[in-house]
Amino acid sequence: MADDSKVSNVGGRYAQALFDLANDEKKLSAVEADLKALKKMSADSKDLRTLLASPAFSADDKGKALAALGAKAKLNPTTRKFLGLLAANGRASALPAVITAFEALAADARGAISAQVTTAVPLTPAQSKGVAAALRTALGKDPEIETRVDPALLGGIKVQVGSRLFDASLRSKLDSLKFALKRA
Repeated sequence: MADDSKVSNVGGRYAQALFDLANDEKKLSAVEADLKALKKMSADSKDLRTLLASPAFSADDKGKALAALGAKAKLNPTTRKFLGLLAANGRASALPAVITAFEALAADARGAISAQVTTAVPLTPAQSKGVAAALRTALGKDPEIETRVDPALLGGIKVQVGSRLFDASLRSKLDSLKFALKRA
């Protein structure tokens, strides 16, 4: 899908601009906290995801909704201005990509690396420590891990660091086996 890559590139450019601005204003941690809150709001609200993604809503409508959301959530003024700019430029649908890219930039600035770990069941604290230690060894940096649970994996683990994906899930092993049997 060429459209997804455009959004990712746009998200990366906007994230870099926001990162530079927040860094210059010494509000990096506040803006990062705001974006994490927005990410959670988006994950928890189907209406917000629909508003951001749907072309049925005008840039003005999206801007008003994001301004109201920013005011109600008491987001930092830098974050609120950025959301207004994003909506005014017709790029509100890129907000998830902006958040992801910003998190990576902030982690890199701290000398860490962000990793997304997906498992079929929640990890125990011991398993989380083991995954973090393995990633630290493999990557040479401290990982900032975001965990997700996806029962469709059936078992195992998927780890995504940037564009690299390590997939040791039972679902992918079964899919590989099914493909191999079809070719035989």
